[in-house]
Amino acid sequence: MIIKSLPTLKNIKRTVKTGSLLLSLLVLLPFMKSQAQTPEAAENWKVCAACHSLGSNRLIGPGLEGVTERLDQEWLIRFIRNSQEVIASGDEYAVALFEEYNKIPMPPNDFSDEAIIDLLKYIETGGQVAPEYAVAEAEVAEKSPELLRLEAKLDARDQQLSELKRDANRKFGTTFLVTIIILLVVLADLFLTKVIKARFVHITILLVGVAIIAEITYKEATALGRQQYYQPDQPIWFSHKIHAEQNKIDCMYCHTTAEESMHAGFPSVGLCMNCHNVVREGKITGRTEIDKIHAAWESGQPIEWIKIHNLPDHVYFNHAQHVAVGKMDCAQCHGPVEKMDEVMQVENLSMGWCIDCHRTTEVQFTNNLFYEQYKKLHEELHAGKRSRVTVDDIGGNECQKCHY
Repeated sequence: MIIKSLPTLKNIKRTVKTGSLLLSLLVLLPFMKSQAQTPEAAENWKVCAACHSLGSNRLIGPGLEGVTERLDQEWLIRFIRNSQEVIASGDEYAVALFEEYNKIPMPPNDFSDEAIIDLLKYIETGGQVAPEYAVAEAEVAEKSPELLRLEAKLDARDQQLSELKRDANRKFGTTFLVTIIILLVVLADLFLTKVIKARFVHITILLVGVAIIAEITYKEATALGRQQYYQPDQPIWFSHKIHAEQNKIDCMYCHTTAEESMHAGFPSVGLCMNCHNVVREGKITGRTEIDKIHAAWESGQPIEWIKIHNLPDHVYFNHAQHVAVGKMDCAQCHGPVEKMDEVMQVENLSMGWCIDCHRTTEVQFTNNLFYEQYKKLHEELHAGKRSRVTVDDIGGNECQKCHY
C-alpha cells in the first residue's frame, strides 16, 4: 500500500510541467496587460476605419480579417507606419496590393511599434478591447457626457471668438463711413446751422472723430495685402473638424504636396472619392454636400476651392522648406484647423510675424541632412559654444530669402 501511494515518475513530470506553466504565467502576467488590445487601439482604429473593415469585405482598401495570420508582424508594422516606403523598396506583395487597389496611397501613421501591435490585436479580435479595460471604459463612459458637453462648450466659445474677431475686422469700413458722416454734420453745424451753441462740443466730437479715423487708417494701412480673419464660402461645405479631428485624417493625405512642393495643394476630386465612394451621407449635411463631390466626379470638372491663406506676389514661401525640412506643424501658421468647421485665416501672416518666428524658432539640426552644410554651426554646437541655432542664424532674415 505504501509503495502504491508513492508518486510515479509520470506524475512527477506532470506536476513539474504544471508548476512550470503556472510559474511562467505568474512571470508573464504583468506584461500580458500591456500587450492586450487597449482602448487606445480602438481610438487608433478610427484612422483605419475610413478605408478598411474588420471583416472580409473590401472598402477603399482590403478587409483586414485574418491579416495577422496571412502576414508577418514585422512586415505589417513597417507597412502600417509607411506603406509608400515599403512599396518603393520593391516589396512584391506591397506593390501587387498597391496595383490591385487602384494605386491609392495609404497615408503614413506616426504609431510606435507597441501601438501597432496593440492595433493588430484589436483587429485580430474583431474590434474587441481586452476585458481588463472594461471597468475603466465603463467609468470613462459615465463621465463622458459631461466631458463632451464641456468640450462642445469650449469649441463653441472658440468659434464665437473667431467670428467676433472676423466681424469686428469687417466692420472697420462701416465705422469709418459713419465717423465721416458725423464729422461732416458737426462741421456743418459749427459753421452754418449753429444749433449747438457750445463750441467745445464741436471740438470734442471733431477730435474723437479724427482719432477714430486715424486709428482705422493705420489698421487698414498695416493690413494692406493681408487677409486676417478671411473666411470665404466654399463650393462644398467641408468641415476640417469632422475630417481632421473626429476621423483623424492626416493633413498630408489631402494636401499631398506640402512636403515636397512650394504649394500644399488642393485635394483632387479623385482623392475625395477614395472615401466618399463608400461614405455617401454626412451626419450634419446629409447627402447634399457629398452629392456635389459625385457630380464633379461624373462631370469631370474639378471642384473650385477658394484659397484662404494668400501672400503678396513679391513674397516667396515654400511649404516643403517649412514642413519637410523645418519639421513645422501645420497649426503654427494655420491655427487649430482641426477645430474649425469653416477654415479662417487666424494669423495676419505679416513680415513682422514671419521674422519673429525666424528669430525664435530653433532649427532641428539633429539627423537632418539638409543642414549638414553648416559645418561651423555644427562644430559650435558640439563644442558647447552655442546651445541652439535659430532660423535667423542660417540667414532666415535675409531679404533675398523671401523677396526675390
